[in-house]
Amino acid sequence: MRAAFHRYASWLREQFEFPIRVPVYLLSGRRVRTSDGRLCTASIFLPWNRSVEPYIRVATGDYDELRRAKGRDNALAAYLHSLSHEIVHYRQWVHSGDVSEQGVVAKAKRLVESYARTVDHP
Repeated sequence: MRAAFHRYASWLREQFEFPIRVPVYLLSGRRVRTSDGRLCTASIFLPWNRSVEPYIRVATGDYDELRRAKGRDNALAAYLHSLSHEIVHYRQWVHSGDVSEQGVVAKAKRLVESYARTVDHP
């Protein structure tokens, strides 16, 4: 799984500029708890001060279950979609300082689909 994230991150860096470093942490739990207490599959921390580094967390604890239910490629695509969702928020933040959910799911889906069409996957 980590290798799939590395390949996807390399592809993302070819597609977009990342003017502010944004580390991605893969967590072993099934969900990530946000600062407001919600549980979700991924989250992003976007600071008010641009000198503080943002970061993304992706929960990967249900990979085996998801792989058995949907197959390896679809399981990995689900995680890449979660990461892509947060990358869209990162790009919103970089460009405007504001974050919105409007259109984010569709943009994240297009990112993963574009990646799937342009890259050979081991």
